[in-house]
Amino acid sequence: MNSAKVIDSYSIIAFLENEPGAERVADLIKQARDRKKDLLLSVVNWGEVYYAVHRSGGPAAAEDALAVLETLPIEIVEADRLQTKTAAKLKAEKKMSYADCFAAALAMLRKAELVTGDREFREVEKEIKILWL
Repeated sequence: MNSAKVIDSYSIIAFLENEPGAERVADLIKQARDRKKDLLLSVVNWGEVYYAVHRSGGPAAAEDALAVLETLPIEIVEADRLQTKTAAKLKAEKKMSYADCFAAALAMLRKAELVTGDREFREVEKEIKILWL
């Protein structure tokens, strides 16, 4: 396990909306900036943030959320074939949303810890390390 962390949409939305777990996510963002630790977000989960904020606050709020993300030391990781196949295999075998499978797949492939408060990830607790918010 390396020091990289994968964050999911749950974590980002908690941070943006100042929900429970927001302080922990803010600490991780600060660590990523100050200590140059990798903080990763799958592009699929980036899109999930967009549509969740769009649904709750409209298109302007969704654009604002993406603008905030652009200022943070978070690497948006494009979904390649290996990540997509790994996510698809998880979806076939676990009771998880497809988007969540991309976060889990990224954590698996990068040997990183997944940061979330979404209990759906209990499905993969044996496969990846999870930092629960």
